[in-house]
Amino acid sequence: MIRLEDVTLFVRSAALGSFSRAAREANLLPGQVSAAIQRLERDLDRRLFARSTRSLRLTAEGEKYLPFAQEMLALMHAGAESLQSHDDALSGELKIALPSDIGRHIILPLLTEFCRAHPALGLRLSFSDQVSDVFRDPVDIAIRYGKLEDSSYVALPLAEENRRVMVAAPNYLDRHGRPEKLEDLAQHHCLPFVMGGHVYDKWTFPQEGMRRQITVKSRLLCDDAEVARRWAIAGMGIAYKSWLDVCDDIRHGRLERVLPQLPGESTPLHLICPHRKQFSPAIRALHQLLREHLRTLTAQILPAI
Repeated sequence: MIRLEDVTLFVRSAALGSFSRAAREANLLPGQVSAAIQRLERDLDRRLFARSTRSLRLTAEGEKYLPFAQEMLALMHAGAESLQSHDDALSGELKIALPSDIGRHIILPLLTEFCRAHPALGLRLSFSDQVSDVFRDPVDIAIRYGKLEDSSYVALPLAEENRRVMVAAPNYLDRHGRPEKLEDLAQHHCLPFVMGGHVYDKWTFPQEGMRRQITVKSRLLCDDAEVARRWAIAGMGIAYKSWLDVCDDIRHGRLERVLPQLPGESTPLHLICPHRKQFSPAIRALHQLLREHLRTLTAQILPAI
């Protein structure tokens, strides 16, 4: 009979790429993890890992079995939570990774109210613009921009219609002029973002069913999206930001849209989580709260594009 603890160690070993790391995480000896995997392989009569002295990777059978193992753990987790819940009270702790800008200015107040409404629930937040791996990093869920193509994630949409918009402070545009076409950006200071050491200085715009790309220049670079927004507000240049990041600044006149008639690049926002957490009542409740609020904000962009 297949043991649940063996399946758990299989999933964590696959995520971490190492029996030793899985052992440290579970406070076991590496030999105990190896023995559990061997036992599972005997029960299934299939080899799940290809082992060598330097690497550990899933076999074709292991890749095929992994989503079923993840689903099995998710169902067990959901069943345990359903027994522990009383009067729809949410409890436990959620570890959440958030983008720096929208995380602090839009989502943090919502999380604070969510936590106040559920006093038995704890939150541990991590703010970063680096992409979190919810299988490897110590987080339960991550909120991330962009189109997600990794089928191993559960991606719950938060703001599908969100787009990037070009913005600048009114005083910057008064001093340097307002661009009338994309080519005019070559004459302006721009504020591209940096991720993983790479400067994303090629801005993409959808035009007539195609993608048009413009290379911008800047003397100011940072890997924190909030800093780019602050520089834009300070009149240091033009930023190409998520509407959700800057809609409040536009509403209060701190920033002005540049070329507002030009549709920006689609940048949907998702809540992503591993299979083992997808049925959590806390995550479902949080997803509903965030989705309702963020969709209201993205609806405001539609008339302008």
